[in-house]
Amino acid sequence: MTSTDLHLPRGTTANARYAVDIGPERAGWTHSSLRVVELTPGGTQTFTTGDSEWIVLPLEGGCTVRTEQREFQLLGRESVFTGVSDFVYAPRDTRVQIASGAGGRFALAGAKCERRLPARYGPAPEVPVEERGSGRCARRVRNFASADSFDCDRLIAVEVITPGGNWSSYPPHKHDEHRPGEESELEEIYYFEIDGPNGLGYQRVFPSRPGGSDLLAEVRSGDAVLVPDGWHGPSIAQPGHDLYYLNVMAGPGATREWKICFHPDHTETTGGYR
Repeated sequence: MTSTDLHLPRGTTANARYAVDIGPERAGWTHSSLRVVELTPGGTQTFTTGDSEWIVLPLEGGCTVRTEQREFQLLGRESVFTGVSDFVYAPRDTRVQIASGAGGRFALAGAKCERRLPARYGPAPEVPVEERGSGRCARRVRNFASADSFDCDRLIAVEVITPGGNWSSYPPHKHDEHRPGEESELEEIYYFEIDGPNGLGYQRVFPSRPGGSDLLAEVRSGDAVLVPDGWHGPSIAQPGHDLYYLNVMAGPGATREWKICFHPDHTETTGGYR
């Protein structure tokens, strides 16, 4: 893919239904999807899950989520920078309605899957929060749907808050080939928001093989970056502006797992994943 294919600035995937709409066809891959719904006060949005499982995650505001099986009330949050949110898992082959009395923005993280699991509520207090790294590599990871924190068939999704001036997604790493016990093959979407007006960040993706993905992008609120392959990181936050990103991942492996390989030139770096 070219850098234009990998960096999707705010608005470039928007349509009449979604502020962000990245499916396998748009991304040029097979499994991972991301949508963002923006609702005005009293607004609703209905969709069918098809052959994918989805998590409804409030970015701003609360909502009611109705599936064919159950109804859930999501308290949500003021913004992605104010704390963890509750969420709802919606299974494949069902109809979902999102309704919000006060309005808001809601991410839909999706992955093609085989099993049809039950619709479920994920309480905010049960989301594992990890303080990762140290110094200028310190960041906070909200593992709301990591491979070992919440049961999905294929979908893996987490949120990361990087303080202004810090690096995250570091050391550079990859997960673009299947090596049992060492690395899992996963397509990944980064969706970004920046705290404060005029804030920005930077995202690096570089080849792990000849002709692989190569990108250095300035990212702003509402932008997305696709990682079909390659080393990725760092994600860099502008001083004075915290950086948020939502990671959505899925792949073809028989086991749902997040196994990564670190770039050999950076394995001695301190303050990173270690």
